[in-house]
Amino acid sequence: METPDNATEAPAPTGIAAQDWATASAEPQYRAAVVDLLGALAYGELAAFERLAEDAKLAPTLADKAELAKMASAEFHHFERLTDRLTAIETEPTAAMEPFAKALDDFHRQTAPSDWLEGLVKAYVGDSIASDFYREVAVRLDSDTRSLVLAVLDDTGHGNFAVEKVRAAIEADPRVGGRLALWARRLMGEALSQAQRVVADRDALSTMLVGGVADGFDLAEVGRMFSRITEAHTKRMAALGLAA
Repeated sequence: METPDNATEAPAPTGIAAQDWATASAEPQYRAAVVDLLGALAYGELAAFERLAEDAKLAPTLADKAELAKMASAEFHHFERLTDRLTAIETEPTAAMEPFAKALDDFHRQTAPSDWLEGLVKAYVGDSIASDFYREVAVRLDSDTRSLVLAVLDDTGHGNFAVEKVRAAIEADPRVGGRLALWARRLMGEALSQAQRVVADRDALSTMLVGGVADGFDLAEVGRMFSRITEAHTKRMAALGLAA
């Protein structure tokens, strides 16, 4: 791939971001924050697998059902990579995931889709917000953990699939757009609230984000982070053909 003439190189990592796991994990608070992060991610991937498998039952065609099954398989593979990593750093995966189970289960219970299209929008909007959040955090992680987190955030193809199906449905019946726009706004609010609750409930994770660990975010940067996530959400809504 060619590099644009006006491209600038990313600044070299500093602090923990320039270290590998073996070095960075010597700091107990940082290690605890990473265990929390991997536990939250792992449970999120497991929940995504379960949700996609359920959504496949609502699929209107056999091709759609097969596509969702393929995406569910990819999510479960991500789950396995995360639990393998937790085991490798001598952490029991179930114990790492347990603190996040209720918050994520509550979110999914409160935002249960009523039909196929709502399920697609939820996966596209909800999963993308979570991915944006974890990518923001990843830039402050050690090199080994950062590589793993970014790898499991790879798009499973659900984004393009959801955009194609939702836009086609709106074209066929424009009234669908208003209902789905309201649904997406509700998802945005619930997802951001859930992310903030998860961080607030875990001391090591919140300390890392607000600057208690070297190269963490300060409070002002946390605010900017959520602003960037909101802006990305607005662009995705436009891609769906919905008003933010």
